[in-house]
Amino acid sequence: MLTGNREFNESYENYKNLILRTAYTYSGNREAAEDITQETFLKLYIGYDSMKKENIPSWLYTTAKNMALNYKKKAKWEVLAMDDDESAVPEPGTKSTEDEYLGDELKREQNVLYKKISEEMNKKNPRWYEAMVLVYYMDMPQVKVAELMGVNLRTLHSLLHRAKNWIKKNYKAEYEEMNRED
Repeated sequence: MLTGNREFNESYENYKNLILRTAYTYSGNREAAEDITQETFLKLYIGYDSMKKENIPSWLYTTAKNMALNYKKKAKWEVLAMDDDESAVPEPGTKSTEDEYLGDELKREQNVLYKKISEEMNKKNPRWYEAMVLVYYMDMPQVKVAELMGVNLRTLHSLLHRAKNWIKKNYKAEYEEMNRED
């Protein structure tokens, strides 16, 4: 059935971490990301012989991204019986110092701001969001990102530059206020 077993294994080794990070980034759930990664590579395995080998990286990325977005959309409608983050509840009898509390509070505020920026950027321009996630969150080389997104390197630089300027314009004051020393 599969003529390029060695080639498939190489593709798996080369891209498994990228696909896992992609699935996690878009789904927000580690277990789901692992399942999505397995399912993505299963689909690749089944259709490997008929696929153009130069299209494999972008096909894997797009497939994992779409599966993760579908997972996230489905998960929004599910009603959870228990709170997933039981670690957020402190154990009885433990007390946090004021500094630890303030540090934790700052991290929570930063996470809220980062999430807000990400969601708004994705609404404003999904291409900016995708470029920023791949380059800065997933730490992929820009040449590879440009290839995955189907743009040249100059266009990718333009997308990143515009995204950064948009963030500065819309969130600079909030970020500076959150990080100022009293």
